[in-house]
Amino acid sequence: MKLLKPSWVNHNGKPIFSVDIHPDGTKFATGGQGEDSGKVVIWNMAPVLREEDEKNENIPKLLCQMDNHLACVNCVRWSNNGLYLASGGDDKLVMVWKRAAFIGPSTVFGSSSKLANVEQWRCVMILRNHTGDVMDVAWSPHDVWLASCSVDNTIAIWNARKFPEIVMTLKGHTGLVKGLTWDPVGKYIASQADDHSLKVWRTMDWQLETNITKPFSECGGTTHVLRLSWSPDGQYLVSAHAMNNSGPTAQIIERDGWKTNMDFVGHRKAVTVVKFNPKIFKKKQKNGSTPKPSCPYCCCAVGSKDRSLSVWLTSLKRPLVVIHDLFDKSIMDITWTLNGLGLLVCSMDGTVAFLDFSQDELGDPLNEEEKNAIHQNIYGKSLAITMGSQLSSTIIENPEMLKYQQEQQRNQNPNGAQASGPENQTPKLTNVLNGESLEDIRKNLLKKQVETRTADGRRRITPLCIAQLDTGDFSPALFNSVPILPGSSASTQLIPQISSDSSTANSLGLRPSHDPTSTSPNKTAEDNKDSGTAAVNSIGMKSNLLLTSASKIEPMKALDSRFTERSKATPGVTSVPLTIGITPLDRVKDSSSVKEPKGKDETSSDSEDKIVVKSMTKRKGEMEGAEVVEKRKKGRPRKDAKIMPISQPFPQTPVSLDKEPSRLTTPVALLKLPTPSIQKSFSTQVSTDGVTYLEVENEVSVVSGSRLSQLKWSREGREWDTLLPSRIIIATGSSDVVAVACEDRTLSVFTACGRRLIPSIMLPAPMSALHCSGHFVMALTASATLSVWDVQKQTALVKNESLNPILSGTDATVSQSFLTRQGVAVVSLSNGKTYCFNSSLETWNLIADKQDSLVQCADFRNCVSSQDALGSMGPLALTQGRNLSAGRLASRLSSMPHHLQQGMTLAFLEKQLASALILLSASEYRHWLLIYARFLVNEGYELRLRELCQDLLGPVHKSSSSSWETTVLGLRKRDLLTEVLPVIGQNLRFQRLFTEYQDQLELLRLK
Repeated sequence: MKLLKPSWVNHNGKPIFSVDIHPDGTKFATGGQGEDSGKVVIWNMAPVLREEDEKNENIPKLLCQMDNHLACVNCVRWSNNGLYLASGGDDKLVMVWKRAAFIGPSTVFGSSSKLANVEQWRCVMILRNHTGDVMDVAWSPHDVWLASCSVDNTIAIWNARKFPEIVMTLKGHTGLVKGLTWDPVGKYIASQADDHSLKVWRTMDWQLETNITKPFSECGGTTHVLRLSWSPDGQYLVSAHAMNNSGPTAQIIERDGWKTNMDFVGHRKAVTVVKFNPKIFKKKQKNGSTPKPSCPYCCCAVGSKDRSLSVWLTSLKRPLVVIHDLFDKSIMDITWTLNGLGLLVCSMDGTVAFLDFSQDELGDPLNEEEKNAIHQNIYGKSLAITMGSQLSSTIIENPEMLKYQQEQQRNQNPNGAQASGPENQTPKLTNVLNGESLEDIRKNLLKKQVETRTADGRRRITPLCIAQLDTGDFSPALFNSVPILPGSSASTQLIPQISSDSSTANSLGLRPSHDPTSTSPNKTAEDNKDSGTAAVNSIGMKSNLLLTSASKIEPMKALDSRFTERSKATPGVTSVPLTIGITPLDRVKDSSSVKEPKGKDETSSDSEDKIVVKSMTKRKGEMEGAEVVEKRKKGRPRKDAKIMPISQPFPQTPVSLDKEPSRLTTPVALLKLPTPSIQKSFSTQVSTDGVTYLEVENEVSVVSGSRLSQLKWSREGREWDTLLPSRIIIATGSSDVVAVACEDRTLSVFTACGRRLIPSIMLPAPMSALHCSGHFVMALTASATLSVWDVQKQTALVKNESLNPILSGTDATVSQSFLTRQGVAVVSLSNGKTYCFNSSLETWNLIADKQDSLVQCADFRNCVSSQDALGSMGPLALTQGRNLSAGRLASRLSSMPHHLQQGMTLAFLEKQLASALILLSASEYRHWLLIYARFLVNEGYELRLRELCQDLLGPVHKSSSSSWETTVLGLRKRDLLTEVLPVIGQNLRFQRLFTEYQDQLELLRLK
């Protein structure tokens, strides 16, 4: 054994209360007292391990120093996957730190330049709940939970995947709680307090399992900490500060019956800290001797107020080593390296000591397989493959399941992070954010300061709510490449956390391409626009739920009627790069200062929400053509006429050609849709594979009494033009075709090279809206009839279908319409409902409803995995605003009983699945199918799961009478089943179902 006291590890003579080595062994953290605040320091491990690295000046010793804690730091702990560091201090706060990439070294303010931070660690979350000093923090085995204990006599259990959500506050101690440890099996958490008791709590229901007081009844005096520890095999729990025959001991508590028959004796003063080695050992075989079967054993280090350290093996009756007077003051914390051979100890005297053992001294550490075999024998399952939610109850019944689970573990753990199942997706996930750190986002928001002028010409700065950006609250709004908007309900809910197993999957849809460097400009513009809409919709839902009389106020009417009138980026006709130089936040100026007074019953946060909503919808309106601008002009001053001249019916900037001004939402006669006015000339832009411009000039010349109009098409230097004998009302196009509607009710269709495809189609009424996507053309006439043609095959998919079924009985009108890539017509109404016409059923189907309570109350956040994000884009997401609240509202309405929310979520997911099917959107169908499957697995709906699997598997034997289709939307059903089965395999409750369908799939593959 070697002993080293690296003098360079210090807090300038102040006490060090806690130390923890990073799981990868490259660094360690210390926490303690700083100059006038708490201090957390991250140090390099290499100079401790190797003397040559210590002497090499090019190898940094101090990696990062964080002084954010307002008072002394009592505990620092790395998460098991090494991504996060949690620290707790006398300022009653728990801070969660994460490394920020892409930022160079920086110096600590006020220090000499030598103390540059080599790594940047940012506080991404501050957890506030305790009313007294936080004494200890501990991550659960799979980083599912983070526990913290305090002198307020409570233990807080935080949901580490949805910070800052609190799962439970454990109350029961009557003294200061000073130590925590998780059972490695995940079934219990133990706490020790100054009330002379050690309590073990169940994680299944967070109730007290046992209360142990006997070994502590004689204890007098207190220690600063009571760091207890659980053995890596889960069999023993060792406490700090116990007494036996008036001598200080570390009490050994057996898991079996919580018996207290053994203890570690010998320290002269109270034991402050106990720490088990993470490895299980077996005796080292001497060379040449035949291996004897030996019992595996554990190793434990004990530190005391008597300034000495002892190391014990459970196979020996006496300690392996005792080091007296290692420090000048009490030992405060102990941490082992993950390989089990190194040990760091810190003391209140402000120094640390490193002990380096050899395998000859401790024994041979068991490898993961052997460790798993021990767990398998004791608990009937391997710890590496069980999930937080099922740890307590299940036993693997068959070899297929075990094999599958172990394969999963191997696939998931290439980088050595200790997590199970899909938990390890986080490194990918979280790095996406590193490109733009929280601070940068915050600064960008501050740059976009919004200035307004009052009627008498004075300047006003509109306050922006920056939410809790510095603490890392993230939401999908951020990942759609637009800043989180002030006050939006989205901005305070989710944080990408350790992404997860089946029970708590990460709910963030992250697109890898959103590293700012890799995004194409067109893409960004489109996403910006959509995400802007997303924010509007989520807030819109919130205000609909929370408003009472305020909804009667006039500005809110404008808001409601404009909800669905957002940019209509369709896959075939994608939207315009925004050429008007306005950022999404710049529009707040109009709405915040000019709006009429709001109802008194709105809360301040609500009114913030509404300001954003109005500004966003307003911005959308301006993008959609000036008729809308005209409509909203009444009764309120316009200040931005200079940006967008109202006198022109069409702005000169290229506007997405879907945005013809057909969305006038003034009430009109029943089934009479508005038609665009005729202009002398206009141009529109079609974003297909290349940017395409369509320019129209009406009445270029008059020949023998007929007025000729010219259509000009140009893309990347190629262009063509054609003449038509009547004035052109609407022109639109896709990558394959161009469609033009004229005043004389004719519709002409040309190829992308200008060749006429079919003779002019006579329409039953003037054109209201016209869309193209691929080879499909959709026409919506003023008499409220819909037609869709496939001009390549020259067939009609929808023939003069009336909108009567969806318009009758409402005073709504069409606010938006578009055509999907698959030729499905989608029509949104001003009442927030969106329908599509299904040509095979010949029915109108409701696919989205802004007022639908299912959308607002469904909570499926824990069923969305980080890989799902890409599948969630398509026509369904477009109609629903891409920002499904995913239960963010429901989590606020906490009074809703679980079974009711469960039922609403189930109904909502089934509706989404059916809507994706009817929209023929394959990627969205697969996306919602996997979320639906995860939800069924999490909530235990066995019958529905079986039905789903049966439909995907189909008949095993071919028969002529079978009507089963092998594919759905071009996806092979059995391929989908192979994706669904691993989801089922994550819940051991359904292992029989898993095995049954896995076997049948194998049989079918072999055929």
